[in-house]
Amino acid sequence: MPSDRIVVRGAREHNLRNIDVDMPRDRLIVITGLSGSGKSSLAFDTIYAEGQRRYVESLSAYARQFLGQMEKPDVDQIDGLSPAISIDQKGASRNPRSTVGTVTEVYDYLRLLFARIGRMHCPICGREIERQTVEQIVDQLYALPEGTRVLVLAPVVKDRKGEHEKVLAGARQAGFARVRVNGEIHDLDEDIALDKKFRHRIEVVVDRLVIRHGAAGTGEGERPDASRLADSIETALRLAEGTVLVNLPDEGKDGTDRLYSERYACPEHGGSFEEPAPRNFSFNSPHGACPACTGLGSRLEIDPDLVLPDPSRSIREGAIVPWRRMAVTDSWFAKILEAVAKQYRFSTERPVGELSEQARRILLHGNGGERVVVKYQSRSGATHDFATTFEGVIPNLARRHRETGSEAMRSDIERYMATRPCPTCGGMRLRPESLAVTVGGRNIIETTQLSVTIALEWYRSLPSRLTDRENTIARQVLKEIRARLGFLVDGGLDYLTLDRTSGTLSGGEAQRTRLATQIASSPMGVLYILDEPSIGLHQRDNARLIATLVRLRDLGNSVIVV
Repeated sequence: MPSDRIVVRGAREHNLRNIDVDMPRDRLIVITGLSGSGKSSLAFDTIYAEGQRRYVESLSAYARQFLGQMEKPDVDQIDGLSPAISIDQKGASRNPRSTVGTVTEVYDYLRLLFARIGRMHCPICGREIERQTVEQIVDQLYALPEGTRVLVLAPVVKDRKGEHEKVLAGARQAGFARVRVNGEIHDLDEDIALDKKFRHRIEVVVDRLVIRHGAAGTGEGERPDASRLADSIETALRLAEGTVLVNLPDEGKDGTDRLYSERYACPEHGGSFEEPAPRNFSFNSPHGACPACTGLGSRLEIDPDLVLPDPSRSIREGAIVPWRRMAVTDSWFAKILEAVAKQYRFSTERPVGELSEQARRILLHGNGGERVVVKYQSRSGATHDFATTFEGVIPNLARRHRETGSEAMRSDIERYMATRPCPTCGGMRLRPESLAVTVGGRNIIETTQLSVTIALEWYRSLPSRLTDRENTIARQVLKEIRARLGFLVDGGLDYLTLDRTSGTLSGGEAQRTRLATQIASSPMGVLYILDEPSIGLHQRDNARLIATLVRLRDLGNSVIVV
């Protein structure tokens, strides 16, 4: 069997007629010819199909059951094949979670970069937050005015259901005298009964003291109680696994709580945050995805323009399209609409475009829970009154879409829905805590919104804005990011952004994106088969594309271009 070439004998797939051909290995080979001459039949349906079939057959029986059986192409003999990879012009994944960044794996390196050197900020006030030592917590408390009363609390139960008898008994055995349960102070000698059906908050009172600033030269120092306060904070941190709650009874009407953490917490707004990890920046993971849109960046919402498309129609004429049939008949919905119109003094016979702004708002969004009296006639002919609320067309459709188990009903309601950016994350897909982590003044999504060219320039200049320690940590990751962005530029994709959805790419763009991914992974000994990679590419970018293919060949691969 030859080791320096690919030998094909008797290829008869599709319109091929006993084709014999020898191709050198580890070379860039171009198959050219008229349309319909059998170029793709030779490259894809014969060479690639046989290479893929042999690779699948080399796997275990367990793995093969997931890949399916591949048919042998109509050919007498093929020798010298390597594992084959096809990069064709089929569109990229239609998965809305797939982006240029995820396909090229650049986003994986960005997640690693932001997890390792990202600077955390409070999502509310934007203040940079860091881990806090006992000394730093003591310093912040001694910044309070003279005479401020302080309760040092250890939050041992945070909004958990149960009676928590063991927690209370453990605090009693540890020698503590008081606990704060759901905001109220109790002596541990009391019989504290908690309803196991409800969530509770329990904080152990570790210490109570008053902030005193000693005068210099008095022998007490400027912080006479600093060591006692530090010991109490250490005790609370140990009890509550790294967090301590400080209650200031004199602040505000009911006092205020300040949460401090050995990990991450905003000293102003509290809220302890976990240490950043790559999963916190993934919109495909519940640890990082926005909880409102589950990482899609958009939501389906009822569109008022689709609910009331024709303002020249009245309610009686079917202006409310989802309720058109019910509004023009003697249905329950028609009676409720008549009752609402009567109470708020507008007519169901008048075109909705001529109704007041308040009337249209009540129709679409409801009357805020105010009851309306609906009159109806029973089968016996008697007239009865019934008081009910009107939730509005839009909340009604949204509720039915959310609660229904019928796909037909869900599809019917979706005709009146439009895709809108998620109001929680602003279309950025991630949780507020993840978006509050920055590198070089930008969060991870803001960097993916840059075009590839601008992003490459930004990452090249990033080391000058980092500390020596951050540069040491990020050096290898930044090298990979810059290399992969460079491969996209070489493939003529410098105008794309990393957050662009893969499903919006053309066939040529998707092919060159996958090609850039393959080059970045530096494979060796692989047979690549490409289908017209220059299609849709400007002439000035052809040289860069050819250089990219030559680089792939120089890595030790065979490249066949149709």
